[in-house]
Amino acid sequence: QVQLVESGGGLVQAGGSLRLSCTVSTVSGNIFRSSNMGWYRQAPGKQRELVAGVSITGGTNYADSVKGRFTISRDNAKNTVYLQMNSLKPEDTGVYYCNRRGVDFGSWGQGTQVTVSS
Repeated sequence: QVQLVESGGGLVQAGGSLRLSCTVSTVSGNIFRSSNMGWYRQAPGKQRELVAGVSITGGTNYADSVKGRFTISRDNAKNTVYLQMNSLKPEDTGVYYCNRRGVDFGSWGQGTQVTVSS
């Protein structure tokens, strides 16, 4: 069983920054190192969407809406994936989750709320 714990969200004014963290824990083995990871966002009344991804080799990709403002990274020693968010906009508001790209881990964390005020 995999547990995901997201943190780092909060209330910030437009133009501000936040750094999100997500730690992946497993009962046995280390599935994190062999997983392409992603940060997802669910805005109020909308479906969850992928905003950034990082591969097992460190390659990254971003949704057009966050490109140039968000940076995803990973630390395999800490089983943690990060999302540095700069120049935040009100439309970035939502609950942010991390999970494996493609086939998820079978469960989701509680997410971390990001609210950007105008």
